[in-house]
Formats: sequence, structure tokens, C-alpha cells
Amino acid sequence: MTDEFSRRPIASRSSGWAQALARQLAAASVTPNQISQGSVAFAALAGLAFWASGAVGPILGGMLLILGAVACQARLICNLIDGMVAIEGGRKAPDGPFWNEAPDRVADICIMVGLGLAAHQSAMGWAAAALAVLTAYLRELGRAEGMAADFGGPLAKPQRMAVVTAGAVIAAFAPVFGVNWVIVATLWALVIGTALTAALRAARLVRWLRHGS
Repeated sequence: MTDEFSRRPIASRSSGWAQALARQLAAASVTPNQISQGSVAFAALAGLAFWASGAVGPILGGMLLILGAVACQARLICNLIDGMVAIEGGRKAPDGPFWNEAPDRVADICIMVGLGLAAHQSAMGWAAAALAVLTAYLRELGRAEGMAADFGGPLAKPQRMAVVTAGAVIAAFAPVFGVNWVIVATLWALVIGTALTAALRAARLVRWLRHGS
């Protein structure tokens, strides 16, 4: 199975800034595994910032929501750069597949649960986290059976992080809507969109197992 067969298609991988950053990190002897581990640190920061935003006043809460949004995007940058350093930079390690996948699941849980705690809707946060893990499980199950990695949406990881980021920013800068209402709406969008993503991936996998293998 080739690397391209199982890699998420990301347009920014060919951008100048991403390639330059990957080269700099490779030259500094930063390993892909360390970058993957860094993604969990950013996700934990995002989750903690979201959680804390629900327990403070509107000004500090807004700042924490922005911090969480920025940390979510930093998590995505780590997810982009670790593969570039590993493959284009020739720094692949035997345990790379573990660090490429396992931290992502922890990161999803940190962010979704933190967002749920921000809105005092922990059950919705856990539901969004469980569905995010389910979408990844279905993708990896398909790969184990020989199917090309299914990164289809509508809410794959990049889209989920876009929804989280947008919801956090709107909640921070549009208090007229009410911070809690905005975050609850964001959680509903995540739960519904990720559930649909899981259902579509499951349907494609079953169809492939029946007719494509």
C-alpha cells in the first residue's frame, strides 16, 4: 500500500509556506512523531481553553475561545506537516503509523469534549467526540480490507475543525447571539454532520466489500 494511497488529499500540502516549514523542521531534526505529539498538545490547549471559557466572564471567555480556535488550527498544521516531514523529508519511522493516527483520536476527544463543557452540554461534546472517532475507525477498517482510504465528508477532520473554529470565533465576537447558544449550535452541527459522515463512509465501505473486493 503506497503512502499516497492512504494520505488525506490536502491542497495546502503543495503551498510554499507548508513546504518551507516542513524543510525547516526536518533540518532542525524535529521528527514527524514529535510533530504528531505536538498536535495533541495543541488540541489539549484548545479543549482546556474552551472548557475554561464557560466559567469566566465574557471578555476573558472570548479571549479563551479565540485561543482555542487558534490552537485548533495549530493542531491541523501539525497534522499537515508531520506527514510532509516523514514522506517528503524522508524521515519515516517504524512506529510512524501509530503516531500518525492515535494522537488524532485523542485530539478529537479533547477538542469536542472541551467545546461541550464550554456550553455546559458535556453529553453533546462526548457524542461529537465519539462520532469523530467512529469516522476514523471506518476509514481504517476500509484500509485494512484493502479499500482506498475514505476521507469523504461532509464533516471530515478539516471540516470539523473549520466548524469548531468558526463557532468559537463567532461566540467570541458576537455576544449579541449569546455565547452559549452559538456553541450549542456548533455542537449540533458537529453531531449531525459527523453522524452523516460516518453513515456515508459505512455505506461506501459495505458497498465496496460487497462489490469491490
